[in-house]
Parts: sequence; structure tokens; C-alpha cells
Amino acid sequence: MSAADNYLELNRRLWNAKTDYHMQSAFYNVAGFRAGESSLNEVELGLLGDVAGQQILHLQCHFGLDTMSLSRLGGHVTGVDLADAAIDRARSLAAELQLDTQFICADVYALPQHLHQQFDVVFTTFGVLGWLPDMQQWAAVVAQFLKPGGRLILVEFHPVVWMFDPHFTRIEYAYFNRETITETEVGTYAEPTAPIQETAVSWNHSLGEVVGALLGQGLALDHFEEYDYSPYNCFAGLEQVAERRYQLSALPGKLPLMYSVVARKKH
Repeated sequence: MSAADNYLELNRRLWNAKTDYHMQSAFYNVAGFRAGESSLNEVELGLLGDVAGQQILHLQCHFGLDTMSLSRLGGHVTGVDLADAAIDRARSLAAELQLDTQFICADVYALPQHLHQQFDVVFTTFGVLGWLPDMQQWAAVVAQFLKPGGRLILVEFHPVVWMFDPHFTRIEYAYFNRETITETEVGTYAEPTAPIQETAVSWNHSLGEVVGALLGQGLALDHFEEYDYSPYNCFAGLEQVAERRYQLSALPGKLPLMYSVVARKKH
């Protein structure tokens, strides 16, 4: 069986292996979260606005810090992730903090088999789309779970980032989705020295592919923006230029590092 055919199991194993190291890392700062800090960034908060009382579906939530941060804002939130270890930790942390956040362990494409309601907001951010091979299928799931008038809020690393080798010294992959990218990950962005060595299977999705898939589902584009910084120090060669803002030290301000989309389901 090829890596592309077995991507769900390989990526589940990868993210299960990462979960405990991420929970213990300074990068995720679970201690700060326990003390009441939000894990959400300025961009997401600005796009969300007031979500008190809204039904929110968080796709690819990892172990749920952003999901629970949305609950703290007053949303009624359901988080979804492929990795069972991450969902187990999310449920335990939500129970410890007495939050009513719900969690489902499922692949995004299989979610309609596990969940049968619609939401005011579908939320998904940072390092999510590359683990999915087909944006048309992803957009169909998003549209299915949105109420009429509901919004998708997507904040994602820019596809230009994934063209480069890990040290941003050369172009290694196509901007367009023309190949399955199979790599061996050693360590993890949150804990580079973690004794992890697992196969990762991913795909690059151009902006045209992502936005076109949403438009193809009849969603209306309310917002689109690109940014020359990352809110996380998660790539090689980044330097901090402001609070929660990092740029490539070798190419400061010259490459887009993330983008945001708000798409609305028509009434």
C-alpha cells in the first residue's frame, strides 16, 4: 500500500506521537492556558467577533486549546481531530477545567457519519489543509455543516511556505497540488529534540484550489488577506519582529507566511 493510500493511519500515528510532547512544551504553554490565557491570536479573534451563544465546529483541533478558548468566549463548541491520543487529552483537559467543549475523534471527510447538526461557524486554523488530499471534498464537508448564513473562518499557513525545504534554502515542491509529499519527520516543531521519527503524508494546496473549492460549493467570499508574518515561531530561521509576529530572518517581509479567509453560506 502506498503512503497516499495509507495517509490516514500514517498521519494518525504521527500526531499521536506528537501529542504528549506538545502538551508538555513551552510552545503550547498548557500551564498558561490552565491559568486562563487564550491560545487564539489577534487575526482569529478579529475575524470571529462576538461568538457568545453561537454553535462552532472546530475542524482538526489537535488537543483542543483553541477549541476550549472558543468555549471561554461563550461559544458552544465541538472539536474534531483524527488523532485519538489528542482527543483523549482534550477531553481530559476540558473536564479538568469544567468546560462543556465537546470532542469527536474522526477524519474530516468521515465527519458526516458522526455528526448530524449545522453550525454558525466552522473554524480551522494553522497547519490543517495540507493533511487533506482533496479540497473539493473538504469544502463540501464545510458547506454541509454550515447553517444558512453561517461562516467558515480559515487561517492557514501560506502555500508558498510549503514549497521550500525545511531551512528555506531552496524550492523543493510545487506550489500546485501535483504530488503526494511523503517525508520522515524527526522531532516536532514544538519540541525539536523529541525522540519522534514518523512518516508524514501531505499535499500542497494553492490559494486558487482552496478558494475555488469554497466558491464551487456556493459559499460567498466575505474576506481574504495575506500576511508577511507567522504568529508562531515554528519554522527554521524565523526572528521575532513584534509580539506574536515572526518573519524569516533571511527574507524579512518578502514572503507571505499565512492567509485568512471568511466564506459565508448563502441563505
